Amino acid sequence: MEKLQAALDKARKTRQENGPESPRAPAKPTRAARSGDVEDLWQALPAIQIDDRTLEKHRLVTQVANTKATPFDILRTKVLLQMRQNGWKRIAITSPMPNSGKTTTACNLALSLGRQSDLRSMVLDFDLRDPSVKTFLNHTPQIGLGDVISGNAEFADQAVRIGPNVAFSMANKPESDPARLLLAEETANVIDRIELEYKPDVMIFDLPSMLINDDTRAFLKNVDCALVVIRAGKTRYKQFDISEREIAEQTNVVGVVLNAYQHADVAKSGE
Repeated sequence: MEKLQAALDKARKTRQENGPESPRAPAKPTRAARSGDVEDLWQALPAIQIDDRTLEKHRLVTQVANTKATPFDILRTKVLLQMRQNGWKRIAITSPMPNSGKTTTACNLALSLGRQSDLRSMVLDFDLRDPSVKTFLNHTPQIGLGDVISGNAEFADQAVRIGPNVAFSMANKPESDPARLLLAEETANVIDRIELEYKPDVMIFDLPSMLINDDTRAFLKNVDCALVVIRAGKTRYKQFDISEREIAEQTNVVGVVLNAYQHADVAKSGE
Protein backbone atom coordinates (compact mmCIF):
# COMPACT_ATOMS: atom_id res chain seq x y z
CA MET A 1 0.00 0.00 0.00
CA GLU A 2 2.88 2.37 0.74
CA LYS A 3 4.31 1.73 -2.74
CA LEU A 4 0.90 2.40 -4.27
CA GLN A 5 0.52 5.66 -2.38
CA ALA A 6 3.99 6.74 -3.47
CA ALA A 7 3.11 5.98 -7.09
CA LEU A 8 -0.16 7.91 -6.87
CA ASP A 9 1.57 10.89 -5.25
CA LYS A 10 4.27 10.87 -7.91
CA ALA A 11 1.71 10.70 -10.71
CA ARG A 12 -0.32 13.55 -9.25
CA LYS A 13 2.80 15.69 -8.76
CA THR A 14 3.74 15.11 -12.39
CA ARG A 15 0.28 16.20 -13.53
CA GLN A 16 0.49 19.38 -11.52
CA GLU A 17 4.00 20.22 -12.75
CA ASN A 18 3.23 19.55 -16.41
CA GLY A 19 0.02 21.58 -16.42
CA PRO A 20 -3.28 20.93 -18.26
CA GLU A 21 -1.70 20.20 -21.63
CA SER A 22 -0.05 16.96 -20.49
CA PRO A 23 -2.02 13.71 -20.04
CA ARG A 24 -2.14 12.17 -16.60
CA ALA A 25 0.65 9.81 -15.67
CA PRO A 26 -0.46 6.21 -14.93
CA ALA A 27 -0.14 4.61 -11.52
CA LYS A 28 0.11 0.98 -10.46
CA PRO A 29 -3.10 -1.00 -9.79
CA THR A 30 -4.28 -1.53 -6.24
CA ARG A 31 -5.48 -5.11 -6.55
CA ALA A 32 -3.54 -7.09 -9.14
CA ALA A 33 -5.81 -10.14 -8.94
CA ARG A 34 -8.95 -8.13 -9.68
CA SER A 35 -7.40 -5.86 -12.30
CA GLY A 36 -6.50 -8.96 -14.31
CA ASP A 37 -10.17 -9.79 -14.87
CA VAL A 38 -11.84 -6.49 -15.68
CA GLU A 39 -14.81 -8.05 -17.45
CA ASP A 40 -15.79 -9.91 -14.27
CA LEU A 41 -15.64 -6.67 -12.30
CA TRP A 42 -18.00 -4.94 -14.71
CA GLN A 43 -20.45 -7.81 -14.89
CA ALA A 44 -20.49 -8.04 -11.09
CA LEU A 45 -22.03 -4.55 -10.90
CA PRO A 46 -25.82 -4.78 -10.42
CA ALA A 47 -27.67 -4.15 -13.68
CA ILE A 48 -30.60 -1.73 -13.85
CA GLN A 49 -32.94 -0.81 -16.68
CA ILE A 50 -34.50 2.55 -17.46
CA ASP A 51 -38.15 2.36 -18.42
CA ASP A 52 -39.41 4.21 -21.50
CA ARG A 53 -41.39 6.71 -19.43
CA THR A 54 -38.27 7.77 -17.51
CA LEU A 55 -36.24 8.00 -20.71
CA GLU A 56 -38.84 10.28 -22.31
CA LYS A 57 -39.36 12.41 -19.21
CA HIS A 58 -35.65 13.24 -18.87
CA ARG A 59 -34.90 13.45 -22.59
CA LEU A 60 -32.57 10.46 -22.59
CA VAL A 61 -32.61 9.68 -26.29
CA THR A 62 -29.38 7.80 -27.01
CA GLN A 63 -29.95 4.30 -25.69
CA VAL A 64 -30.93 3.28 -29.22
CA ALA A 65 -29.90 4.82 -32.53
CA ASN A 66 -32.48 7.26 -33.90
CA THR A 67 -32.73 10.80 -35.28
CA LYS A 68 -33.08 12.29 -31.79
CA ALA A 69 -29.84 10.62 -30.77
CA THR A 70 -27.87 11.98 -33.73
CA PRO A 71 -26.68 15.27 -32.13
CA PHE A 72 -25.36 13.38 -29.10
CA ASP A 73 -23.81 10.72 -31.33
CA ILE A 74 -21.94 13.47 -33.18
CA LEU A 75 -20.83 14.89 -29.84
CA ARG A 76 -19.73 11.41 -28.75
CA THR A 77 -17.58 10.95 -31.83
CA LYS A 78 -15.97 14.39 -31.66
CA VAL A 79 -15.20 14.10 -27.96
CA LEU A 80 -13.93 10.55 -28.25
CA LEU A 81 -11.59 11.40 -31.12
CA GLN A 82 -10.08 14.32 -29.21
CA MET A 83 -9.68 12.27 -26.06
CA ARG A 84 -8.02 9.39 -27.88
CA GLN A 85 -5.70 11.73 -29.74
CA ASN A 86 -4.50 13.24 -26.47
CA GLY A 87 -4.53 10.11 -24.33
CA TRP A 88 -7.33 11.47 -22.11
CA LYS A 89 -9.84 9.35 -20.19
CA ARG A 90 -11.53 11.75 -17.76
CA ILE A 91 -13.99 14.40 -18.91
CA ALA A 92 -15.90 16.83 -16.70
CA ILE A 93 -19.26 18.21 -17.79
CA THR A 94 -20.26 21.53 -16.28
CA SER A 95 -22.09 24.75 -17.10
CA PRO A 96 -21.86 28.39 -16.07
CA MET A 97 -25.26 28.34 -14.34
CA PRO A 98 -27.83 25.67 -13.34
CA ASN A 99 -30.62 24.36 -15.57
CA SER A 100 -28.45 24.38 -18.67
CA GLY A 101 -28.70 20.65 -19.43
CA LYS A 102 -25.36 19.34 -18.19
CA THR A 103 -26.79 16.19 -16.56
CA THR A 104 -28.90 15.51 -19.65
CA THR A 105 -25.74 15.84 -21.72
CA ALA A 106 -23.70 13.62 -19.38
CA CYS A 107 -26.27 10.80 -19.36
CA ASN A 108 -26.93 10.94 -23.09
CA LEU A 109 -23.21 10.96 -23.84
CA ALA A 110 -22.72 7.88 -21.65
CA LEU A 111 -25.61 5.97 -23.20
CA SER A 112 -24.38 6.88 -26.67
CA LEU A 113 -20.92 5.58 -25.76
CA GLY A 114 -22.63 2.46 -24.46
CA ARG A 115 -23.71 1.56 -27.99
CA GLN A 116 -20.03 1.15 -28.83
CA SER A 117 -19.53 -2.44 -27.69
CA ASP A 118 -15.74 -2.10 -27.58
CA LEU A 119 -15.85 0.80 -25.08
CA ARG A 120 -16.45 0.93 -21.34
CA SER A 121 -17.65 4.21 -19.88
CA MET A 122 -18.85 5.41 -16.50
CA VAL A 123 -20.65 8.43 -15.08
CA LEU A 124 -19.90 9.73 -11.59
CA ASP A 125 -22.33 12.27 -10.14
CA PHE A 126 -20.06 14.77 -8.43
CA ASP A 127 -22.77 17.44 -8.20
CA LEU A 128 -22.84 16.59 -4.51
CA ARG A 129 -24.92 19.56 -3.33
CA ASP A 130 -27.74 18.83 -5.75
CA PRO A 131 -27.34 15.30 -7.17
CA SER A 132 -29.73 14.57 -10.02
CA VAL A 133 -28.43 11.52 -11.90
CA LYS A 134 -30.45 9.31 -9.53
CA THR A 135 -33.57 11.17 -10.65
CA PHE A 136 -32.69 10.84 -14.32
CA LEU A 137 -32.28 7.08 -13.96
CA ASN A 138 -35.12 6.65 -11.45
CA HIS A 139 -32.75 4.80 -9.14
CA THR A 140 -31.55 5.89 -5.69
CA PRO A 141 -28.68 3.75 -4.39
CA GLN A 142 -28.65 2.68 -0.76
CA ILE A 143 -24.98 3.67 -0.56
CA GLY A 144 -24.04 7.04 -2.03
CA LEU A 145 -21.02 8.19 -3.99
CA GLY A 146 -20.12 10.39 -1.02
CA ASP A 147 -19.52 7.24 1.03
CA VAL A 148 -17.18 5.90 -1.64
CA ILE A 149 -14.99 9.00 -1.90
CA SER A 150 -14.96 9.28 1.90
CA GLY A 151 -13.50 5.79 2.09
CA ASN A 152 -16.54 4.35 3.87
CA ALA A 153 -17.71 2.12 1.01
CA GLU A 154 -16.37 0.34 -2.06
CA PHE A 155 -17.24 1.36 -5.60
CA ALA A 156 -18.24 -2.26 -6.28
CA ASP A 157 -20.90 -2.06 -3.57
CA GLN A 158 -22.35 1.22 -4.78
CA ALA A 159 -22.21 1.52 -8.57
CA VAL A 160 -24.74 0.07 -11.01
CA ARG A 161 -24.58 -0.92 -14.65
CA ILE A 162 -26.76 -0.22 -17.68
CA GLY A 163 -26.08 -2.74 -20.40
CA PRO A 164 -22.74 -4.54 -20.38
CA ASN A 165 -20.44 -1.51 -20.58
CA VAL A 166 -21.87 1.64 -18.92
CA ALA A 167 -21.56 2.17 -15.16
CA PHE A 168 -23.18 4.88 -13.03
CA SER A 169 -22.05 5.95 -9.58
CA MET A 170 -24.68 8.19 -8.01
CA ALA A 171 -24.99 10.33 -4.93
CA ASN A 172 -28.08 9.41 -2.93
CA LYS A 173 -28.39 12.62 -0.91
CA PRO A 174 -26.95 16.15 -0.84
CA GLU A 175 -23.64 16.64 0.97
CA SER A 176 -23.43 19.55 3.42
CA ASP A 177 -19.79 20.43 2.64
CA PRO A 178 -18.90 18.92 -0.76
CA ALA A 179 -15.93 21.22 -1.44
CA ARG A 180 -14.13 19.56 1.46
CA LEU A 181 -14.54 16.17 -0.22
CA LEU A 182 -13.68 17.45 -3.68
CA LEU A 183 -10.45 19.03 -2.48
CA ALA A 184 -9.33 16.01 -0.48
CA GLU A 185 -6.38 13.95 -1.67
CA GLU A 186 -8.25 10.79 -0.68
CA THR A 187 -10.90 11.64 -3.29
CA ALA A 188 -8.22 11.77 -5.98
CA ASN A 189 -6.83 8.46 -4.72
CA VAL A 190 -10.26 6.79 -4.86
CA ILE A 191 -10.78 7.94 -8.46
CA ASP A 192 -7.34 6.66 -9.40
CA ARG A 193 -8.15 3.27 -7.91
CA ILE A 194 -11.49 3.03 -9.70
CA GLU A 195 -9.78 3.79 -12.99
CA LEU A 196 -6.98 1.32 -12.35
CA GLU A 197 -9.31 -1.53 -11.40
CA TYR A 198 -12.16 -1.04 -13.89
CA LYS A 199 -10.09 0.38 -16.75
CA PRO A 200 -12.87 2.49 -18.29
CA ASP A 201 -12.18 4.05 -21.67
CA VAL A 202 -14.09 7.19 -20.64
CA MET A 203 -14.91 8.54 -17.17
CA ILE A 204 -17.61 11.24 -17.21
CA PHE A 205 -17.89 13.51 -14.18
CA ASP A 206 -21.16 15.41 -13.82
CA LEU A 207 -20.02 18.51 -11.91
CA PRO A 208 -21.89 21.48 -10.43
CA SER A 209 -22.29 24.71 -12.37
CA MET A 210 -19.17 26.87 -12.25
CA LEU A 211 -20.56 30.16 -10.97
CA ILE A 212 -22.74 29.07 -8.04
CA ASN A 213 -20.05 27.76 -5.65
CA ASP A 214 -16.42 26.57 -5.53
CA ASP A 215 -17.11 22.83 -5.88
CA THR A 216 -16.15 22.50 -9.55
CA ARG A 217 -13.06 24.66 -9.10
CA ALA A 218 -12.00 22.30 -6.30
CA PHE A 219 -12.32 19.21 -8.49
CA LEU A 220 -11.15 20.15 -11.99
CA LYS A 221 -7.53 19.24 -11.20
CA ASN A 222 -8.62 15.59 -11.30
CA VAL A 223 -9.79 15.51 -14.94
CA ASP A 224 -8.11 15.65 -18.33
CA CYS A 225 -10.65 17.89 -20.05
CA ALA A 226 -14.02 19.58 -19.65
CA LEU A 227 -17.13 20.09 -21.76
CA VAL A 228 -19.09 23.29 -21.13
CA VAL A 229 -22.88 23.26 -21.58
CA ILE A 230 -24.64 26.57 -22.19
CA ARG A 231 -28.34 27.19 -22.74
CA ALA A 232 -29.66 29.33 -25.57
CA GLY A 233 -31.55 32.38 -24.33
CA LYS A 234 -30.42 31.81 -20.73
CA THR A 235 -26.63 31.76 -20.48
CA ARG A 236 -25.09 35.21 -20.80
CA TYR A 237 -21.86 35.66 -22.70
CA LYS A 238 -20.08 37.07 -19.65
CA GLN A 239 -21.05 33.98 -17.62
CA PHE A 240 -19.70 31.71 -20.33
CA ASP A 241 -16.52 33.74 -20.76
CA ILE A 242 -15.69 33.69 -17.05
CA SER A 243 -16.43 29.98 -16.79
CA GLU A 244 -14.38 29.01 -19.83
CA ARG A 245 -11.36 31.03 -18.70
CA GLU A 246 -11.44 29.55 -15.20
CA ILE A 247 -11.83 26.02 -16.51
CA ALA A 248 -8.94 26.51 -18.94
CA GLU A 249 -6.70 27.50 -16.03
CA GLN A 250 -7.04 23.99 -14.57
CA THR A 251 -7.74 21.64 -17.46
CA ASN A 252 -8.38 21.45 -21.21
CA VAL A 253 -11.67 22.73 -22.66
CA VAL A 254 -12.66 20.04 -25.13
CA GLY A 255 -15.74 21.84 -26.45
CA VAL A 256 -18.96 23.75 -25.84
CA VAL A 257 -22.51 22.41 -26.17
CA LEU A 258 -25.25 24.88 -27.06
CA ASN A 259 -28.41 23.42 -25.55
CA ALA A 260 -32.07 24.24 -26.30
CA TYR A 261 -31.19 26.15 -29.48
CA GLN A 262 -34.02 26.76 -31.92
CA HIS A 263 -33.79 28.37 -35.35
CA ALA A 264 -36.60 30.72 -34.34
CA ASP A 265 -34.30 32.27 -31.73
CA VAL A 266 -32.09 33.66 -34.50
CA ALA A 267 -35.04 34.87 -36.54
CA LYS A 268 -36.54 36.72 -33.59
CA SER A 269 -33.24 38.41 -32.79
CA GLY A 270 -32.85 39.59 -36.38
CA GLU A 271 -29.42 37.93 -36.75
